[in-house]
Amino acid sequence: MKKLLRILHLEDDKNDFRLVQMALDQWKLNHDIQLASTQEEFLSTLSNNEFDLILSDSSIPGFSGRAALEAARERFPKIPFIFVSGHIVDESERDVEAEYVSKEELGKLKSTIKRLMEDAGIKTEARKDSDSSTKQLIDAVQQLSLARDLQAVMKIVRRVARELTGADGATFVLRERGLCYYADEDAIAPLWKGKRFPMSACISGWVMNNSESAIIEDIYSDSRIPADAYRPTFVKSLAMVPIRSKNPVGAIGNYWASKHKATSEEVEMLQTLANSTAIAMENVHLYNELECRVEERTQQLKAANEELEAFSYSVSHDLRTPLRHIKAYSQLLKEDSADQLGDTGNDYLQHIRESASRMGQLIEDLLKLSKITRTEIVKEQVNLTQMVNEIASSLREEDDFTDRQVTFAIEEEVEVEGDPSLLRVVIENLFSNAWKYSSEEPETKISFGCNQETGEPDIYYIKDNGAGFDMEYADKLFSPFQRLHAESEFSGTGIGLATVQRIIHKHGGRIWAEAAKGKGATFFFTLSAKSSEKNATE
Repeated sequence: MKKLLRILHLEDDKNDFRLVQMALDQWKLNHDIQLASTQEEFLSTLSNNEFDLILSDSSIPGFSGRAALEAARERFPKIPFIFVSGHIVDESERDVEAEYVSKEELGKLKSTIKRLMEDAGIKTEARKDSDSSTKQLIDAVQQLSLARDLQAVMKIVRRVARELTGADGATFVLRERGLCYYADEDAIAPLWKGKRFPMSACISGWVMNNSESAIIEDIYSDSRIPADAYRPTFVKSLAMVPIRSKNPVGAIGNYWASKHKATSEEVEMLQTLANSTAIAMENVHLYNELECRVEERTQQLKAANEELEAFSYSVSHDLRTPLRHIKAYSQLLKEDSADQLGDTGNDYLQHIRESASRMGQLIEDLLKLSKITRTEIVKEQVNLTQMVNEIASSLREEDDFTDRQVTFAIEEEVEVEGDPSLLRVVIENLFSNAWKYSSEEPETKISFGCNQETGEPDIYYIKDNGAGFDMEYADKLFSPFQRLHAESEFSGTGIGLATVQRIIHKHGGRIWAEAAKGKGATFFFTLSAKSSEKNATE
């Protein structure tokens, strides 16, 4: 007997849930997955059902993944638990009782589930490839994922719903202002397409009101059936399932011209189709609001300019998620439809992917800035000279201009007290800028050193002989997104110096710059109000 793997998935983003579903279907795992998109839905589903595995986002609004793990452990002490998260969780922050898989690497989910199930003594068996109905259902889910309007959704569902079970007819019913609207159908003879009935007067209304399926072998022996409405039709038996388990938005019906009791497998397939239909309908709604959502994202970015400290959750969840979808689906478009797009279409697609990559880098930089703002520093003795030498060597190795003449002047044995990881971010940013903005010079000169004055904090500096800048705009240097050079001259996101300033401030220091256009720049910084020890070799 095959083991049906029962999975509960805590996820508030329907697209991410669908991508996980598709990953499991491609593996042909014999499973049943339930979605919980809120804290209340998760806790209720958890308490009223049995599960073999739980998947969870790192957090949803008002409910953390850790809280979900604790609730799961209380209900099922030994149940395998996997965080499927859109952002990287540091090793130090991970819970030892759970596994972690990135949404960027869903391919790893298969091996993780298999290992956990084997550890738990549960054998996961794949469905047979010869099961044409299952293959057809998978194809339908994939088609629904690409549907962009309700008509396309109904066209797919009415056909597949009938073919999955071998029914003589299928209907697509929508809840419409307290009525059941029979929006579409595919049948051997006309049924009720285009008609509306009170919710209390038809079986589809009962299914939606009760959020459960109905299986009726003899329609004339069931009190829920309005017999007079069925007598002019061929229908003798039916099966009806809700579209969406919570607050259904519609129903899918199957009808047979001779008595037929739908099997549990038929109803399960029909319900899976209905669940995918619910997601597709939600996506259609989202696509219709795309222009509004783009404007909303623009406003969020403007707000980010004023207050990056508030970016922790909104950047990670609201910006990375749709961008990940753009990248994922543009890749699918490239793989599946490159020939149909033609040269111009493929060129447009490449521009989309390149822009998405640049936006991805910008978001990564913002997340680093947000994370650094929240990070507690751990101070220890740091040899800045050694760190600077390592970074300088790395820049030489990575540079594409093999004939470039570069001279480094690095002061010996400069030691400070600070957080080594954060200080490396400072030095990497400042040295990378010096390297970049002096790239047009025939001979690049970059120096690092420390100035000491009695009773004053040590002042560290990094100097270059590059493009420099007009000191009139120096006040913009450390503001996010502010750049003093065009992208065509020198690439960048305008986040690096803002990150550096945050780190210096966390160390109790300050940072400033002196420059002249075309004559290079020098960045100075201190790390505390107290002088650091500096041991210069004789």
